[in-house]
Amino acid sequence: MIRRGVRAAIAAAALSMPVAAAAQVTPAAGYTPPDDTQAIRIGAVIFWDYTFQNQPKITDAGGNSVKLSAFDVKRTYINVTGNISHVVSFRITPDISPDNTTGSSLLGSRLFRLKYGYVNLALDDWMWRGSYVRLGQQQTLFIDSQEGVYRYRWQGTVFAERDGGLSSSDFGAVFRTQFKGNYGDVAVGVYNGEGYSRTEPNNQKAVELRGTVRPLPNANGILRNLRFTGFMHQDSVFKDAERNRYLFSAMVEHRRFNANFDWLAKQDQTSATAAEVDGDGWSFFVTPFFKEKGNGFEGLIRYDSLRPNKDVTDGRQNRWIAGLAYWFPHPGGNATAAVMLDYEQVTFNNIANQPKQQRVFVHGLINF
Repeated sequence: MIRRGVRAAIAAAALSMPVAAAAQVTPAAGYTPPDDTQAIRIGAVIFWDYTFQNQPKITDAGGNSVKLSAFDVKRTYINVTGNISHVVSFRITPDISPDNTTGSSLLGSRLFRLKYGYVNLALDDWMWRGSYVRLGQQQTLFIDSQEGVYRYRWQGTVFAERDGGLSSSDFGAVFRTQFKGNYGDVAVGVYNGEGYSRTEPNNQKAVELRGTVRPLPNANGILRNLRFTGFMHQDSVFKDAERNRYLFSAMVEHRRFNANFDWLAKQDQTSATAAEVDGDGWSFFVTPFFKEKGNGFEGLIRYDSLRPNKDVTDGRQNRWIAGLAYWFPHPGGNATAAVMLDYEQVTFNNIANQPKQQRVFVHGLINF
């Protein structure tokens, strides 16, 4: 009787174990499991324009002094993005752009090259949301964060790229995480340092660090979307030949406008024995919305001021950009289309052999 009772108790316990185990892993009420649906998406980006250059004049093949005018397509992207799971995603973006290499047999032709090609590993299962590791040819840290607000790359590149010499894409590895409560984020990356259009020529690597702080994410009004960003790019052309960039940025987003101020310092050496060239500068832009962001008329006012070499007294390059854009309505989707009439002027103070530049553009954007 005792043995029979023991066997019965063991059998009952064995039968109850799966039930108990199942009870332990039953999701809590309101739990939404991660979406592991595999998907692939295709999009396209087109930058088209018409340019009239008032100054300086050029000399054509017939020896005539003329004001340049041209229709062009500065850039087209084909975006292929997808998800393998809620952890693994990817992006492949071929870039079709003109070859402007002096002396090239393909000068003016369109080159098909890779702009982005990376895998993204989301860390939300182990850290707070917005954390990831990204590997491959990808965005650099400062330009990508700024262009999410600026949105006028189709007019021209931002100050950090155009005058600061930073590339918008490079080969490397990045870790990014954001602070709880929408207080900002921090990202660190190791890159080749040569940009997306050149191969790595040596063993020198660029280290980038960007930190963005939103001091008052729960405030009312304009202070809610105020952010400050510090950025460091340290690299070497060769061993002991520095190529460094330091940036500070203050930005605010509002339902009626976006505004930003950048301060830049840069250090360059062409070789270990060459003298270091230190430059600095600043930039400001504001984009007022007459109706709402991305719908209807918007303005663009931007001013860049660069001192290429601080050892050259008062040598400075100044750029004004002013434009009026119209963003077409896009009901039911994220695709955008816009057109803009804009004016750009570049002047040079105490910089030899640099004539004043004046251009009028009609720029257009398709982003699907």
